[in-house]
Amino acid sequence: MSTGIQRWRVPLGFVAAAVLIIAARPHRLSLLVGLPLAVLGLAVRAAAAGHIRKNEVLATTGPYRFTRNPLYLGSAILALGLVVAAASWLLAVIAIAMLVGIYLPVIRREEQFLSQRFGAEFDAYAARVPRLWPRQPPRRRAEGKSFSLALYLQHREYHALLGFLVIALVLVAKWLAPIAGLAGALARW
Repeated sequence: MSTGIQRWRVPLGFVAAAVLIIAARPHRLSLLVGLPLAVLGLAVRAAAAGHIRKNEVLATTGPYRFTRNPLYLGSAILALGLVVAAASWLLAVIAIAMLVGIYLPVIRREEQFLSQRFGAEFDAYAARVPRLWPRQPPRRRAEGKSFSLALYLQHREYHALLGFLVIALVLVAKWLAPIAGLAGALARW
C-alpha cells in the first residue's frame, strides 16, 4: 500500500523538525502553552498505537471509537503544540502545508485500502465515526480490546516520544540561552 507520498512523510517530518529547531523563537508563554499541547498529541498517538493491529483487524476501540485516524489527529495536535512552543509563523505555514499536501491525501488512500480490505465492516465504521476530528464520545464504553503496551512498543511509538523530548529540550535551551547569557553579564558587572 505504500506510495510515493507516504514514503516522503517521515523524511519530511525530519526536515520539518530541523527547520523547527532553526526557526524557533520560543518564549515562556509559548513553551507553557505549546509543550503541554504537544504532550496531548503524543498521548493520543500512544493510545492509538496501543490499539491498532495493522492490516489484521479493523481498529475500532480506544481512540478509534472517536476518530478513524487518531494517529494523524495526534500528529496534528503534536505539530500544533510544537509550532506554538516554537512561536514561529513559518512553522505554522509548513505544518499546514504538510497536513493538506501530505497527510490528508495519505488518509484518503489508507481509507481506500481499508475499505477494500475490510469491506462492509469498514464502510459501516466510516459511516458512524468521523475521519479526523472526533465527535462527542459515545455514552457507554465500547466492548473490546484494551490498550496494549506490546503493540505500542511493536509500532515503535516511543520514537515519537524521544523525538519530542529532544525538540522540547532544544526549545527550552533556546529560550534559556539569552537569559543565562544575561545572568552571566550581570554577575560580571
